[in-house]
Order: sequence, then structure tokens, then C-alpha cells
Amino acid sequence: MRAVDIVMKKRGGPKSPLGEELSREEIEFLVGGYVRGEIPDYQVSAWLMSVFFNGMSFAETGILTDVMLKSGSVIDLSGISGPFVDKHSTGGVGDKISLPLAPIVAATGARVPMMSGRALGHTGGTLDKLESITGYRTALGVPEFRDIIAECGFAMTGQTKEIVPADRLLYALRDVTGTVESVPLITASILSKKVAEGADSLLFDVKCGSGAFMKTREDAERLAHSLAGTGKAMGKKVVALITRMDEPLGDTVGNFLEIEESMDVLEGTGPRDVTELTLAFGAWMAALAGKARDVDEGRRLCESAVSSGRAMELFLKNVELQGGDVKKLLADRGKRRSPHRAEFRAARDGVIASIDAYQVGIAGVYLGVGRNRTDEGVCPEAGMILAKHSGDTVKKGDIIMEVFGKDDASLGNALDLLGRATTIADGHAASAKSAAPETIILKEITAL
Repeated sequence: MRAVDIVMKKRGGPKSPLGEELSREEIEFLVGGYVRGEIPDYQVSAWLMSVFFNGMSFAETGILTDVMLKSGSVIDLSGISGPFVDKHSTGGVGDKISLPLAPIVAATGARVPMMSGRALGHTGGTLDKLESITGYRTALGVPEFRDIIAECGFAMTGQTKEIVPADRLLYALRDVTGTVESVPLITASILSKKVAEGADSLLFDVKCGSGAFMKTREDAERLAHSLAGTGKAMGKKVVALITRMDEPLGDTVGNFLEIEESMDVLEGTGPRDVTELTLAFGAWMAALAGKARDVDEGRRLCESAVSSGRAMELFLKNVELQGGDVKKLLADRGKRRSPHRAEFRAARDGVIASIDAYQVGIAGVYLGVGRNRTDEGVCPEAGMILAKHSGDTVKKGDIIMEVFGKDDASLGNALDLLGRATTIADGHAASAKSAAPETIILKEITAL
């Protein structure tokens, strides 16, 4: 076999404009060769782009998922009492749900083995947020991952070279080749990691809107059905919730800023939208894990985990177990900000009609929240604090966001993007928030 022939087969030509279905042997050759360093990234990039435009059949997607899963080790959680349940988001702006969700669900008695990723495109990364906590380690070996789950009910790790190495490499390449939004590639990426980490049941947050990779509800439903169907075929209980991502979630976008907001949620004082999604996801996860008879009981268990302080206790315990400095975290809370600061103010009187999440996410990349290249670092103290949201009345000069950058030069680009992101309409009051908590969850898809 030659990589170029496989690329051309998937790319197609005059006689087959949508390309052809690849065999297991061809997918194994291409993916395996890339992992071993035998096939260069420019050929794999061409294949990714061909998949982006021509898609993959369900059979191909299943094969790709299995090949990626078998490219490395699988975490063995045997010997630890379950059940094991995890959640995955397809990515958004200000999406910090995993951070408070894991300790809340662990407080219900379920175990949460969570393998997360870094910033991808305009969206933030859970690992980058966690690593903004001084000393926090996300590169856990399997024995340590197991020990932490056994001790505090959840652990947060990144992909190692041994666990699904194909996804780790392809994930980074997709980020910089404009192929993130492909449904087959997303499905294989997510499921290969989730099966490898040992979860028995899975909850997927499939976001749609300007700040999501799935821009339309139709595309989001297509991905949700792909995840649910493929996951069920692999022996997992799956629920996929389609949620809005037209505007930033919560009051902060950043790394350490989102850690702070997550702690607010754990104390019962977080923003309405973040709190609502966290409790809704937790309710489903408690039910999937068999810790609750139904979603309503799961909701009550999650609310109790917050009000009793047990969820915050587990969060801080996890920080300690993963090397984080708990005392410094508590001391830094509300104070740790980049010195490179600006204010984004209203240009006129009126009502904020919308704040485009995608533009805000790109502004975050300029500020240092995310990255443009796979070898770039992020700035823990960079980000935005939203003082106003859609539906809020503003006067000319009112602060809409506080902006913190990695340097002074980053602030100008970010402010320009925030100006394009924010639409102010005539009026004095809004009839309703465009993303009120009761409308954030658009649809539930189950495969049980």
C-alpha cells in the first residue's frame, strides 16, 4: 500500500466525486503508519481534508474508532468499585462544565474517569484550565489515575503516549488543518478516548451554534446520533444532549478565571446557565450510573452534593491528589489576573442583542486563552469577565467585559473582535435572555 493511493481513493475523482469507502486494512495502514512516524503529517492532512469533505460511512467510522482505540493501551479499572460514568463536551466558549460536574457526580457515589483535551480552535481546553492551578498535574500514569479515582471518586487526565496515541496525534493535526468539524472524525476521536478510559456509560454534550463546531441544530443532531449509535454498538449506555452555544457560557472565558467560576458553582453561587447545565448533566449521569432511579432523583442528589459541601470537598481533595497547591488556589481566587488589562465598553445606549461566542473565542486565542499552533503555550491569567449579557440594557461607556491578555499587543486585536461580536439594539429592556437556562438544552437523545 501507499499512503497517496489511500488519500486519492478517499478524495475521489471524476468517476467517484465523493470518494470511496476505505477498508480496515487501508485505515490501519494509514493511521498506524502515522503513529509510528512512517507516514508524514502532510499526507495525513490530505486524508483528513478528504474525510472532511466526503465523509465516512458508519462502517468506516466504526473501523476508525476501533483502529484508534487499539493504537495504544486501554485503562483497566478492574478492582475499583464502580459504576464508571463520564461526560464529554464537543467544545464551546466559556464551557467549564466538566470542572464542577466531576466532583458533583462523584459525590453521588459514581466514579468518574475523565480523559480531557486541550484548547481546540476557538474553544478552551479542560486540561489547560486545570493546569492553571499551581502544581496541578494532568499527565497521570494508569496506576496513579486508578488510585485517585479510588480515593476521591474522580480523576482528570490527558492522553498519554500510550493511551490512544492515534487520537492524540490526529487531534492536534485537525486543530491546525481546519478539519475539526467532521462528524466521523469527531465521533472516532471522542469514542476512542472514552472507551479507552474505562467508562461504562457516557453522557455527551453536543453543542450547536456560532461558538460550537456544529453550527446548526441539524449538524448537532447528526453528530449526537452518530455518538449514541456508535457508543451503543460498542456496549456503552449513552445519552446525548444537544445544547446551545451561540453565546459564551457563564460569566468568564479563560483558564484560571473558569476555575474560579467552577468553584462558585460548587458553592451554589455560580451563574444560572452554568449551574443549570451542570445539575442537568449530573442528574443524567447519576441515573446512568444507577445511583438514582431516574433523572429527577439524580437532580436531587446533585443539589444535595452542592448544598452539603461534599462536592467542593472532593474537588479540593482531587486538586491535592493531582499535585495542586490548595492553599495557593484559595489565596489566588478572585485575585489572579494578568497585568495586561483593558475594558470593552458599550459604544452606544441600547440593549445587548447578542454576543457572538465564536468571535469571543477567537478573541480568547489572541489573548492567550487558546493557541494557534500545537506547540504554543497558553496564558493562565488571560481571559474575559463578562459584566453584561444578552438582554441587558447598557449606556454608552458601560463596561461589557474586562479583558486580560498575555501582553499589551494582544489586547488590541481582542477588543476589535469583541466589538464585532457584540450587537447593541435600540431599546431599554429585553423581554427575555436569548439563552435562558430553560432553553439551553434543546434535545435529548438516548441509546440505552
